[in-house]
Amino acid sequence: MKKVTFVILCLEGALLSFNVAAASALIPSISADFSVSQIVAGRIVWLYMLPYGIAALFYGPLARTFDVKKIELIALLFFSLSNLLAGLSQNINTLFLARFLMGIFGASVTPLVLILIAHHTTEENRGRCVGSFFSITFIASLLGLFLSGIIHWRLIFIIPAICGFLLWIAIYIKLPSFKGEAASFKINYLPALKNKTVFSIFTYIFFVSIFFHGVQQWLSVYFSLEFNFSQFLISMLITLTSLSGIFGEFIGGHLSDTKGRFKTIEWGIICMIFSVFLLIFKFPVFILALLMLIWGLGWTFNHAGLSTRLTDLPKEFLNEAASLNSSVRFLAGGLGVTLGSITIQKGFNLHFIVFGAALIMLAFSARALLFSK
Repeated sequence: MKKVTFVILCLEGALLSFNVAAASALIPSISADFSVSQIVAGRIVWLYMLPYGIAALFYGPLARTFDVKKIELIALLFFSLSNLLAGLSQNINTLFLARFLMGIFGASVTPLVLILIAHHTTEENRGRCVGSFFSITFIASLLGLFLSGIIHWRLIFIIPAICGFLLWIAIYIKLPSFKGEAASFKINYLPALKNKTVFSIFTYIFFVSIFFHGVQQWLSVYFSLEFNFSQFLISMLITLTSLSGIFGEFIGGHLSDTKGRFKTIEWGIICMIFSVFLLIFKFPVFILALLMLIWGLGWTFNHAGLSTRLTDLPKEFLNEAASLNSSVRFLAGGLGVTLGSITIQKGFNLHFIVFGAALIMLAFSARALLFSK
């Protein structure tokens, strides 16, 4: 893969990620602006994640038949327009619609990038490419989170809209064609999921995504209601999960190539368990900051190891696996956010205990699920 191609793919990932994490940090501000409860405003998270998860199922099979460049040009155009709609929305329902559309068209990026990495890089370098790509996405997420505590929430959507239109021009001029197999469009999810290895890997991804997003997407509400922190401090704390993620994805990708996929995943889930249980205690802000760093590092080690594991799958399952990766993560993430909205109403201590215990059970099942034959 040419360097300029990889750079363009990374820029797409950055654009996609700019306001993904920031959206949850913006819930208190959006709630106040539209005079709705934070629980209602929190729908902007799952109204993005669920359509993302469904739409992602189609991009892998589409890449088998059509030119990836054309798919990206269409998806990026409408993703940028959706961001613009969100930034200019005059009521909460318009914002909900914009987030729904952002999920549908933003779902194209990650599956297509994983497919291109699997086809155009060697096995011993895939972890580094995967790690570098997701590291760039976390840099963008970090920037979005940081800015969410400084600028008006509308600009968090308008900025990627403008950048998206500019990137569309760059893709049109510079991105080479990656033509499909010129076959009729078909979806092979049933044969892929009948494979025990594929099914087991996605079982793990499904549950870890539920547990991660069930905690992550309600952290801003936790800091707001339990500590009465300002929007700036809330954004800075959640920003730390992306700051550690920058290094976590890069290091996790390197470890996946050198220490093995499972070891990287194992270290990641241990960090997640450690940090979520300590959130039960009302620590001072500098301890909370440290926990956010550990939480983010744990998730990204897990993410890098899993994503690299997917690129090792047989080629006949690769396109479906790449789409399932995004689909399962976001559908499960939306479910996790929904379940989290139930448990936080019973109290944040119970919320963290439930999700922490679930992560422990998953850790004991990890090896059997990820490396079953």
